[in-house]
Amino acid sequence: MRHLTKSRFKIGCDCPTKLYYTGKEEYLNNSLENEFLQALAEGGYQVGELAKAYFRGGVDIKTLDYEEALSQTNEYMKKENVILYEPAFRYKNLFVRVDILVKRGSKVYIYEVKAKSFNIDKDSFLNRKGDEILGKWKPYIYDIAFQNYVVTQALSECEIFPYLTLADKTATCSVDGLNQKFPISKGKNGRLEVEAKKLIEEDLEVELLINIPVEDELKFIYENVVFEETELSFIDHIWFLADMYEKDEKIVSQISSKCKDCEYKSDEDFSKSGFHKCWSESLGWSEKEFKKPLVLELWNYRKKDALFEDGRYFLEDITEDDFTNLSSETTKLTQQQRQFLQSQKVKENDNSVYFDKQSIAKEIQNWNYPLHCIDFETMANAIPFNKGLHPYESVAFQFSHHMIYEDGTIEHKGEYINTKQGAFPNFEFVRALKKELDDDGTIFRYSPHENTILNHINTQLEISDESDKDELQEFIFSITYDRDIEHIGKRNMVDLLELVKWYYYDPFTRGSNSIKYVLPAIINRSKYLQEKYSKAIYGTSDMPSKNFKDFIWIQKNEDGSIKDPYKLLPKIFEDIDDTDEQKLLSQSDELRNGAAAMTAYARMQFSHMSSHEKDAITNALLKYCELDTFAMVLILEEWINECNGEM
Repeated sequence: MRHLTKSRFKIGCDCPTKLYYTGKEEYLNNSLENEFLQALAEGGYQVGELAKAYFRGGVDIKTLDYEEALSQTNEYMKKENVILYEPAFRYKNLFVRVDILVKRGSKVYIYEVKAKSFNIDKDSFLNRKGDEILGKWKPYIYDIAFQNYVVTQALSECEIFPYLTLADKTATCSVDGLNQKFPISKGKNGRLEVEAKKLIEEDLEVELLINIPVEDELKFIYENVVFEETELSFIDHIWFLADMYEKDEKIVSQISSKCKDCEYKSDEDFSKSGFHKCWSESLGWSEKEFKKPLVLELWNYRKKDALFEDGRYFLEDITEDDFTNLSSETTKLTQQQRQFLQSQKVKENDNSVYFDKQSIAKEIQNWNYPLHCIDFETMANAIPFNKGLHPYESVAFQFSHHMIYEDGTIEHKGEYINTKQGAFPNFEFVRALKKELDDDGTIFRYSPHENTILNHINTQLEISDESDKDELQEFIFSITYDRDIEHIGKRNMVDLLELVKWYYYDPFTRGSNSIKYVLPAIINRSKYLQEKYSKAIYGTSDMPSKNFKDFIWIQKNEDGSIKDPYKLLPKIFEDIDDTDEQKLLSQSDELRNGAAAMTAYARMQFSHMSSHEKDAITNALLKYCELDTFAMVLILEEWINECNGEM
């Protein structure tokens, strides 16, 4: 029997068509590893084990075999009182594993544990009118609603009480090192397992998780929710998905803006791409149509579905009438102007760069040398690192720092990383950063992230007893802004991302403003950068680097285009012996973005790993973060070079 499980139901709620693609080897699925990485980085595995600790004395149904799990569950459910972890229930072709179940006579309490935070005094699952589940909570409420329905049908003689178990935003951790008591290791079958170390009473003195009854929300869902795709009620939608999944029949979904993030998308192999199959079948397209830029690429445009309803799928179909206001009182591109610019360049087959030299030149004249480029790597975990912290407080574990001097000299000036298990690095992090930025030079970041993290650390310092907290807070205050108190530091960091949005657009980026797209675009255009960095000058005495030696950043593909520098980063485990490969906990050999960096750090925090693996990941983190700040250097170098005649 093909069962509709809670994970498959979740897929069917997101997009019914995906239910046909799931589990089939002939279709690529980009989410398989991403879901693992997200759960690891957010502390999902640890939260699940911590929840069990609050429900002590339970029996763990560990088997993965459906029939065996059902048999074991049925035996334990014969008891008058019992606590079960991962019990299994089936009703017809619906199958669920409940995170935690408590049976007290004929009353059964089910708990769905999520690594998501909740403030009981401020948060709600419903909107202000109380007539709709908030979008961010729908996946979680729908999940427990599906489980509740199956368990209610399977245990018709019992009264079921559903709960969501979430991280309590208001709780304060009572001990140091709690999150280190849930390490991850690789089991005999190669699966990753969470090993809960022995917890003492002090560890559980303050409960970091909160159990929220959702009976009213589920009643609301069962009575009011109608799915747009199927026009069915919640329960009818369950049975429709279950029936189609059992028959292995595809549900044809309407083309929408959600398709942009489809995990069954492959631009390299259309035959394995569920996304391309859907669009081809719905619109009668061949591969030729997919070569034209789609509306899905339009940056931050929120009316894509209206365009689709009008039969317009390509960027070239967009007109001036699709925007409400294209005027501006400044030279800065507004969001709508930038969107229109992107569409018009496609329509006019114009691949030239939009670069407002005069405005950038004015910005440059306000900068003080030396110029500092900084980038942070951070994470926020459900289970705090230290006593006195709340769930999901930010941890800043790494930074990189490049400098550009007035004579054009470039130096990877410094870096910081703390990978010690259980360490709380934030205050040491700020001390190290303060030493790096000990002049009046202009500081650059790329995105608001660095500003947000420093303001968060400032709040942590406020309630700390650090002897130098006043000095550290003064430093943070000087280089940040805070809208809540209308403060702008005298040396407030310049956001390079904002300058890109206002003054620069290259069609090569396909609408993205991420530095991962902007950097390749700039170096593919810049003869200046190509000539300079096609030589092995990086990581020499003339251009010092902490992690690279005699490195050539400009390398070419077979078609003559410049290789993406992020793809030049070495493999994490390039020198590992084949005999050691199976011992690695790491699921990926590449580290090219912030999410991967956060996950790599999480692995080192929560995993039993060899010193070799830890060293390899640390080195990869250092190289990746250094490239992020060097990418900022390259952008600034090109702009300064281009604007020389404007100043």
